[in-house]
Amino acid sequence: MEIRSASNPKDFKHYTTDRLREEFHISGLFTPDNSKLVYSHIDRIITAGFMPVNKVLKLEAGKELAADYFLERREMGCINIGGKGVITVDGTEYVMEPRDGIYIGRGNKEITFKSVDPNAPAKFYVSSCPAHKEYPTVKIDISKAKKVPCGSDADANKRVINQYIHPEVMQSCQLAMGLTQLEEGSVWNTMPCHTHDRRMEVYLYLDMDENDVVFHMMGEPNETRHIIMHNEEAVINPSWSIHSGVGTRAYSFIWAMCGENQEFTDMDGVETKNLR
Repeated sequence: MEIRSASNPKDFKHYTTDRLREEFHISGLFTPDNSKLVYSHIDRIITAGFMPVNKVLKLEAGKELAADYFLERREMGCINIGGKGVITVDGTEYVMEPRDGIYIGRGNKEITFKSVDPNAPAKFYVSSCPAHKEYPTVKIDISKAKKVPCGSDADANKRVINQYIHPEVMQSCQLAMGLTQLEEGSVWNTMPCHTHDRRMEVYLYLDMDENDVVFHMMGEPNETRHIIMHNEEAVINPSWSIHSGVGTRAYSFIWAMCGENQEFTDMDGVETKNLR
């Protein structure tokens, strides 16, 4: 498990491109028959990728959690961005079609991941944060996610927000998670932008071709920087940072949040004219 320390906005303004990527950028989440976990001290979120091909992969705690098993004091969400797969939770199998999501609550001990077809392997994207109580496991097909259309063609930000783990869909302790899909011709996400001091956020960008990128904007509104994002790469956004992006063409992204509350509209808007 890779460890990332918390960051200070006063230091952030002096970061080089390499330092920005070292602190916030996550690559290599999906490699055949491997898993990668990144633990951030920003609200103690864990971002992980599992890509079983010929093996069954197991979610393990590691010494970094000082726990007997991964979900001893945590909850997690997962969205499958690859081919058909199966997640087994303490002996119960959940078939995960592409874009299916699942919430797994605190106290579940054995979590495994496998693909149905090695030629079209599943890619399980996981977000996990500390939890104070147990909630039941819930599978959320993309058809069951709450859909929130927003944006416009004129602003090049027409998109649909699919809310999977969200108070209006199901209960969790503090984790919120969903998938935003931009429509063809739209390239901006979360613009006009905002911050939310009560929640941090991780983005995973996907549905991009090899030569497409997203310029991910972050930093305080008056001290912004950008990170170049390629397909299936993630970026950690502290609560004091904006989190917005513009791509070379339409794309999708998975967002995961944790912190003080789950109020999706609890945000501090930033007028575009005031960005620097």
